[in-house]
Amino acid sequence: MTVNSLETLFEEEIKDLYDAEKQLVKALPKMAKAASSEELRSAFEEHLEITREQVKRLEEVFQSMGAKPKGKTCEGMKGLVAEGEEAIEKKMEGELHDILLTGAAKRVEHYEMGAYQSAISMAESLGNEAAVELLRQTLSEEEEADEKMEMLCSEILRQVSSSGGSEAGEERRSQRKATPAPAKTRRAGGA
Repeated sequence: MTVNSLETLFEEEIKDLYDAEKQLVKALPKMAKAASSEELRSAFEEHLEITREQVKRLEEVFQSMGAKPKGKTCEGMKGLVAEGEEAIEKKMEGELHDILLTGAAKRVEHYEMGAYQSAISMAESLGNEAAVELLRQTLSEEEEADEKMEMLCSEILRQVSSSGGSEAGEERRSQRKATPAPAKTRRAGGA
């Protein structure tokens, strides 16, 4: 499609966001199922419901433009979802796996925040106040989701730290204790 106006560019951005949110509706249940922390699982499930509302909100944005709701493949989200699936499939358990999942979720939130900020700027330039309001509401939800993931990740990291860290970290600490420090050598010239 040839983009020769801000209106067309804005519509293309909304199509991209529409597809991105629909991809998340499919991905979030998998993330929830993979989480070992009940709190993280619950956060993914809550965000799934919010994301479903965001899809409906984007349909209202299409309506404000006089366009039919239609997505175009969002390649960025496709890649982020693939990374999330990789995180799900990693052979890890417990807290370490949950840390990996929160990282994948935060990358998604940051991508969405950037996309919504751009769409809001375009809607403002076009004078589409209905779209601006709808998009701002979604941006606010994405920011809240990002903060929640950050809080959950910090909590999980504290748990890992207080329990002595990962097995690999324990192994490295044991090796450092067992390996004597190298002897200091004296430089020529008496220094």
